[in-house]
Amino acid sequence: MTAAAFLSEDEKPEKKYIEHTSTYISQGKRRDYEWQIVWRNVLAFIYLHAATFYGFYLIFVGKTKILTIIFALVFSAMSAMGVTAGAHRLWAHRAYKARWPLRLFLALLQTMAFQNHIYEWVRDHRVHHKFTETDADPHNAKRGFFFSHMGWLMVRKHKEVFEKGASVDMSDLEKDPIVMFQKKTYLVVMPLLCFIFPAWIPVALWNENPWTSWYVGSILRYTISLHFTWLVNSAAHVWGNRPYDKYIGATDNKAVAICAFGEGWHNYHHVFPWDYKAAELGNYSTNVSTALIDFAAKYGLAYDLKTVSLEMIRKRVARTGDGSHPSSKKIEESNEDHHHPENPVWGWDDKDLTEEERKLAEIVHKLK
Repeated sequence: MTAAAFLSEDEKPEKKYIEHTSTYISQGKRRDYEWQIVWRNVLAFIYLHAATFYGFYLIFVGKTKILTIIFALVFSAMSAMGVTAGAHRLWAHRAYKARWPLRLFLALLQTMAFQNHIYEWVRDHRVHHKFTETDADPHNAKRGFFFSHMGWLMVRKHKEVFEKGASVDMSDLEKDPIVMFQKKTYLVVMPLLCFIFPAWIPVALWNENPWTSWYVGSILRYTISLHFTWLVNSAAHVWGNRPYDKYIGATDNKAVAICAFGEGWHNYHHVFPWDYKAAELGNYSTNVSTALIDFAAKYGLAYDLKTVSLEMIRKRVARTGDGSHPSSKKIEESNEDHHHPENPVWGWDDKDLTEEERKLAEIVHKLK
């Protein structure tokens, strides 16, 4: 799951990617390009984590009001919904449709999260699904835990991210006025919603110390939320079960699902990226994002929710699962050599989604 926390240097047209000859790092792992460190992001990460530790200190020594801590938790949860239910399931995968009031609400929440504007977030995420665990994957898990967790944001992207990423269709987002308006105003609105507003509220409403409000309400809250999102890219490609496809790196990880509001059922999600629940197992307690979408659908704000039929799940589990699915009779040895998934697609509108899959899909809350 993409979580680009800082504006990408790669989007600047005057700075072109330069191909280099292959080199090798000391451990003997091959890399096909020379890493170009984005020092701006490295320095920003150093500040964020140093300030986060200070924020924890302010909490542990009792210098933070309980209302500020509660506010930080609520604000973090709201912004996370903008990423999970919004940028991820709605815009990246087209797993459901939403009326404009819900799209506007989710865009505001996603701006609060500061993981880059929706358009760039979706572009990186569709490329990740289409070319997962290859050099074209922005946070290729085969480059190691740290790289897939946050290291990918500290270096320029591999040339194949651009070359193969150019084949991913983004025309649907270009037709969405809310997405394009957010993109144009992002550099102005994002700092206000992500940092200034959450630092100001505790000071104005319950007389919190301004510096405490900054370190706890803004910086600590933001940094921890980033790590919860990054766990989907890292931990959910290392630890967990592979009930649906044992040949890919993505895993189902309950702990990550809880931290990331339902995004940790990652093996399922990579097999069926167009399911609005992004999961089969678990319930609302491990998938709060699904609860929000179901609530919106109940009142007509979300519709055409795509999900996977039990028949399709059963067939896939029997064919490629690792045996850990409840319907499996025994657990088989998992093949650690991860492969590119069968017919990888980024979501419902991907031209490579087969007609058979579309027919077996179930669509609930259809637009009347």
